[in-house]
Amino acid sequence: MKSFATLFAPALCLLPATLLAGPYDGVYRQTSNAECALIGVNGGSVRIASGIFYGVETQCNMTRPVDVNGMNATLYTMECAAGGEQWTERAMLMPTPDGSGLYMIWDGYVFVYSLCEEGAP
Repeated sequence: MKSFATLFAPALCLLPATLLAGPYDGVYRQTSNAECALIGVNGGSVRIASGIFYGVETQCNMTRPVDVNGMNATLYTMECAAGGEQWTERAMLMPTPDGSGLYMIWDGYVFVYSLCEEGAP
């Protein structure tokens, strides 16, 4: 008897990427005057897409999500790489109260990013 995963794994590969999108997917401004089209550079924007955080010259796989009890937040294990280095840290992500942005909390740091609207410069 074949397992559930064996039977349905090929079908899951055919799902559109939008169905696999995470709750925080989007492009976010690092500063109020940052360009949304410039991703991964100082003064530009950061992006989250399908479980990957693209920061300033950094890429992190967002793994092992845990819902934070009593909060609209998720704690991730961030498996990051940049400049030939690799490291793992924890980060908590939470939408801003009005839904127009994102809080990203690393040990000792809090970043507030505003969501870029589609077609924004």
